Order: sequence, then C-alpha cells, then structure tokens
Amino acid sequence: MTTIPKTMQAAILTELRAPLVITEITLPPILAVGQVLVKVHYSGICGSQLGEIDGAKGEDKFLPHLLGHEGSGTVLAIGPGVRHVKPDDKVVLHWRKSQGIESETPSYSWEGRKVNAGWIATFNEYAIVSENRVTKIPADSDLAVAALFGCAVTTGFGVIENNAKVRIGESVVVFGAGGIGLNIVQAAALVSAYPIIAVDLHDNKLELAKAMGATHLINSSKQDAQKAIADIIGTSGLDVFVDNTGVPAIIEMGYQLIKPQGRVTLVGVPRKGNNINIYSLPLHFGKGLSGSHGGDTIPHQDIPRYQQLFNTGRIKLRELITDFCSLDNLNEAIANIRSGKIGGRCIIRMSEGSHSLCSKEILRCAQDDRDFAQDDKIKLALY
Repeated sequence: MTTIPKTMQAAILTELRAPLVITEITLPPILAVGQVLVKVHYSGICGSQLGEIDGAKGEDKFLPHLLGHEGSGTVLAIGPGVRHVKPDDKVVLHWRKSQGIESETPSYSWEGRKVNAGWIATFNEYAIVSENRVTKIPADSDLAVAALFGCAVTTGFGVIENNAKVRIGESVVVFGAGGIGLNIVQAAALVSAYPIIAVDLHDNKLELAKAMGATHLINSSKQDAQKAIADIIGTSGLDVFVDNTGVPAIIEMGYQLIKPQGRVTLVGVPRKGNNINIYSLPLHFGKGLSGSHGGDTIPHQDIPRYQQLFNTGRIKLRELITDFCSLDNLNEAIANIRSGKIGGRCIIRMSEGSHSLCSKEILRCAQDDRDFAQDDKIKLALY
C-alpha cells in the first residue's frame, strides 16, 4: 500500500492580481472514492491560469486555492472505485471530464488554513485528482510533451474539429498565437485550410505559427489587422475566425469579417462586464457565433488519436515547448508569458521529490523521475 506524502511544494493563489505563494502544504491523509494520487512530472502554464490570477471572471470565492489544469505524471495510488487507471500508470492530467468517477474535491492545508483545489491541480509536486481528470498513456511517452495533451493540444485541435468544423480549403484567421492558438493553426493546416492567417502582437509567436502551418502572419502591433486580413481574403469573405484573446473589439472585428455563412469561435473569455456589441440579425440567416469549451474534447478518445499523430511525425509538439521553469521561479515565468518574452508553451518541471516518504514505491518513482529528467536532456539536445 502506497503512503500518501504528508507535504509537498505547491503554488497557491492567495489573492487576485498578486504573485503566487510557493510554499509547502499538507496533503489529505487518505484518498476518497474516485480519487487518484499522481506524482506530477510536468505541468503546462495555460493562459486560463493567468485569467484566474487576474480575476477575469470576477470574484473568486475559493481562495486560497491551487492552480494548473494540464500536466503529466505517474499514478502512485488509487481510491475506492477507481477502475480506469492503476499505480505505475503514466497519465495525462486534464480539466475536461473523461471516463471514470467524478470524486469529491480534495482539501489541502497550509498554516492552519484550508486550500482548495477542484478536481485537478498541477502547479504542485503531487496531485489528488478525480478519476475522470486523468487518461492513461503508453509508458514510454515523452512526458514533457504529454502535458500538452491536457489542454493546449486537445483544445486547439478540438476547436477546428468540433467547434468551427473547418472544411478543406476554407479560410481561417487565428487571432492570438499562444499555446492553444498555435495548435489551432496546426490543426487547420492538417485539414488543408487556406489561407491560415495568424495574428499576434509578438513576432516570436508568429514565427512559431509559421512553423505550425500559418500561411500568412500579421503583427497587430505594427499594422491594422482588420485591413490586413481583408486584403488577404479579398471579396470572397472569411470562413472562420477564431479568437483567443477575449477582447470584445477583436470579437466584433471577426464577426464583421466573416461571410454570411461564416463562423466565429470564441476560445478566449472576455473579462466579466466586458460585453460584445453585434448586429444579431445575420445569426438568423447562417452566420455563426459560438464559444468553445475546451474544444469539446473527450480526453480518453481524443488523446490517443492526437498522440498517434505525434508519434508518427504528423504534428509538431516539441517545438511548441520553448521554455522550462521550476515551481521556485514560476512567478518569473508567468511574468515572461505576460510580456511575450516566452513565445510557446512554458512547462513546469517538478522536482524529483525532497520529502521523506514512508514507501519504497514512492522512492522508486522518484528514481524514475531522475531517469525522465535525463531522458529529457537527451531529447532536447536532439530537437
């Protein structure tokens, strides 16, 4: 029987619009029905977490709480009723619901205070997550890349496949070329969309978008994006506009640019109170405006499909990881994401575990972590 570690390092959101507190917190002593204990190896930093830190959706009633919703790790123990994963399994941690039990949420503690976590949190060395937030992957998977399947890849590909339903030869604008936006570009290229226009404020992100398959690049800090898009598309009109920014003016721009039967898909979420203003009559005659909820991905079905594309060289994912950080310098990494200094996905590489744990099984997993870290050095030297 695996012993749950008593403490771990974690990043806590204690107040909005403030740096995360990197500290040691205490884990619950037992696993409830449907819960899974995972040693987190890697976690992506998604723009949604920046929105949480900023309070984009308004008041946060769950402070203090943990963050992070995409990652990879090793299952250490399972609670009663768990059937889809077992100890030693390598898994992707994701925020979209999948197969299995939706458990109660865990309660961690810090300096005598309760720390909330929801059904998944990945900015921490260990995670007690709901069974339906983990998907088993092959044991030999690249775990740094696997973290991207928790959100960046599945959301990006799902936007094209499930939400916008892009067809061969349709024109696509992707406004915002972050981790999800880059995968939207890549998925559009997979289905032979044309042209694929990437728009961003930062040239480093646009260069990545080009590598992912964008046919045209627009730096909206240097030119009028609406005019530039219209010049590329011409009189035929735009088929699909995907917004990753959540900025009302950009959403309204996309709505104006698309043709009468075009579609606007919203990935970015406007701040609470920042409403959009559109003339709605065209919605009755075929024009589409809809929001995406994680690309409507079904993780246990979609992750194996996308992983197969990666394994066979059909999609690029290592190139999306441009930076690594540790929990200790997480706040610095977040600042660099905000400034645009980090162009692709920044991945948190967790420590190999410095806590004293009363289990040979966990100690063996710590040795596995050291092996993974060495493997990553070799892989990064090759790519």
